[in-house]
Amino acid sequence: MAFPKSKHFNTNIQIWAMKSAYPQFKAKRRSEFEIEFIGTLQVKPEFPVYTVSITYRGSSSPLVKIVNPALVLEPPHIYKESRTLCLFHPDNFKWSKEKLISQNIVSWTSAWIYFYEVWLETKVWYGPEASHNIPNIQP
Repeated sequence: MAFPKSKHFNTNIQIWAMKSAYPQFKAKRRSEFEIEFIGTLQVKPEFPVYTVSITYRGSSSPLVKIVNPALVLEPPHIYKESRTLCLFHPDNFKWSKEKLISQNIVSWTSAWIYFYEVWLETKVWYGPEASHNIPNIQP
């Protein structure tokens, strides 16, 4: 599904795209330019249902948190201070306000959940990884 590019980002487009692709997510406007989407994802029937919070922040990278179930104390690929998921490295993917949460972030969150569940069993992260030797890549 293609959306017209606009010089002005429109939070209504983000909300519409999420409702269309992931109706289980509800949108909460936090400000004129910030939306929090809260919903559930279950990547395999044998895995738990995860409640996820995804905050769209215009040109700033989205913040993704697992609300439920509680994660282990030190899971891989999490920003420690904010407890948000590390879904991409800024050198490999450039977020912009025109990109849709529903087209990238939700599927990457589902993949993160899958690899986390496998990691819980094997203690091996089988998902893609990028070097984190760059200081201060916090969202």
